[in-house]
Amino acid sequence: MPSAAAGSIIFAAMSKPLLRAPASVWRNPVHWLAFGCGAGAAPVAPGTFGTFLTVPVYVLLGGWPLSVYLFVTAAMLALGVWLCGRTARDLGVHDHPGIVWDEVVGFLITMIGAPQGWVWVVMGFVAFRVFDIFKPWPIRWLDRHMPGGMGIMADDVLAGIYAATVLQVMVYWLDRT
Repeated sequence: MPSAAAGSIIFAAMSKPLLRAPASVWRNPVHWLAFGCGAGAAPVAPGTFGTFLTVPVYVLLGGWPLSVYLFVTAAMLALGVWLCGRTARDLGVHDHPGIVWDEVVGFLITMIGAPQGWVWVVMGFVAFRVFDIFKPWPIRWLDRHMPGGMGIMADDVLAGIYAATVLQVMVYWLDRT
């Protein structure tokens, strides 16, 4: 039986007003990428679907040296600023809920230096989604006040940093026991 906290997270993700995914997602490669290869077109919880899409990307990158992982993550962040900004401008919506490239990068940041294994992937997924959905300070402030592609990316980058910190504290705590 799911816990009350898990139910709250799912309800919060599903209760946000959702804009319908524009048809351009399937025709415009920039929109398609910003929508997480279409994952952001999910009718409910597009951010969760976008994060879920990232798990295989993480699994592929997880076997590479940390320097390669960091380079790819930084490149995806830089590309995301442009992709998300351009898509938001084209759609006329600052941060359309279907734009999930930011969730992709946020989850990759969450998993920087995380131990290998599905338990850590699941813990990272949950930690990132909690921070991304509830947006503790200053995540919510960034989400509301930073314009353009950088604004779309910044809140998820910070949510990823918060979630990565939680994972690293867990690693440290578990290593000491």
